Amino acid sequence: MEQRAIKNAYKDYDGTPSCTQAYFDPQGRLTPNFAGRLSGKVAELLEQMEHGLKSADSGDCSGYTGWAGIALLYLHLYNVYRDSSYLQRALEFVNRSLSCLTRRWVTFLCGDAGPLAVAAVVFHKLQRDKEADDCLGRLLRLHQSVVKQDSRVPDEVLYGRMGYLYSLVFVNEQFGQEKIPMQYIQQICDSVIVSGESLSMKSRYQEKSPLMYEWFQEQYVGAAHGLAGIYYFLMQPGFVVSQDKLVGLVKPSVDFLCQLKFPSGNYPPCIGDTRDLLVHWCHGAPGVIYMLIQAYKMFGVDQYLSDAVQCGEVIWQRGLLKKGYGLCHGAGGNAYGFLALYKLTQDAKYLYRACKFAEWCLDYGKHGCRTPDTPFSLFEGMAGTIYFLADLLQPMKSKFPAFEL
Repeated sequence: MEQRAIKNAYKDYDGTPSCTQAYFDPQGRLTPNFAGRLSGKVAELLEQMEHGLKSADSGDCSGYTGWAGIALLYLHLYNVYRDSSYLQRALEFVNRSLSCLTRRWVTFLCGDAGPLAVAAVVFHKLQRDKEADDCLGRLLRLHQSVVKQDSRVPDEVLYGRMGYLYSLVFVNEQFGQEKIPMQYIQQICDSVIVSGESLSMKSRYQEKSPLMYEWFQEQYVGAAHGLAGIYYFLMQPGFVVSQDKLVGLVKPSVDFLCQLKFPSGNYPPCIGDTRDLLVHWCHGAPGVIYMLIQAYKMFGVDQYLSDAVQCGEVIWQRGLLKKGYGLCHGAGGNAYGFLALYKLTQDAKYLYRACKFAEWCLDYGKHGCRTPDTPFSLFEGMAGTIYFLADLLQPMKSKFPAFEL
């Protein structure tokens, strides 16, 4: 822990009005002063980011570290502030992204589906319907290769089927209508379930977990590459047609994952890994928390909520990471776990904790954290921190980007 996180010296929530009055009122509305600090930092970091992007990899189309991620940030800023200049900046980065597609991966964060989905939404908001429809057509042409069992497409979020599925859901959410029919999403979930049953049988996990998944021969647990991210999507209402599959396949698989919890409340990166080290969205409690909350919503089992609350404690104690301020493995991404709990419970403690992590991010670069490989990108660097700070302005609408529904 000492090697990976900086000790959290912040005073925790004590339940008194004085504890939160600098950040939000009893209804959860941010104070003008704190909202102003967030918006001021957003503007300051945007300027630094734009300067830094001049030396970024010109051939990276991705949402994770490339141009689509920057376009997604500007689209988000447009949705928060309703400033049309942000939409124009999103268009510029969308066009860069479309010019260098991978022609290999099919996901939102690391493949071509993300650039196409973000582009479709930006074009739609600019009333450039022909270009939006062209991007949607190209996005849907990837569908058949995703649902085929022999396509060698994995199932996880960053490079697999669930990463493509998110692209379709993102389009529908941003368009405000079922632009892409639900049957496309259900077909992907059906393929994922068939794949999970097959691996469970092959690896002799049927009695423990009816669904099992792996990525590069490792059975990952977390949100990015593993079981938690896959189960999170499978539990979304309407994604899996059969209630029998939810109860008979998904729930016992979730229960198996819950049994992997460390005494601390954290989770291992892979099945069989006994090292309680990583507290990231990609590996550990900050990613597993979304699966637990969705399982509680879907099945109403109190233990899921109890485990999610324990994840929140892990994040508070060990979530100010030396890796930095980003989304995938940084304080900004970890803070979204508090916001997820706040949206579910309305407990002011979690909004307070999110505000304290934001305060940490307001001192960007002053804590001796490492510099990421792509320091201005959405998932590793500064763009992700900006996204979080802007999202905190509307806590009840906040969503971990490219993942949370």
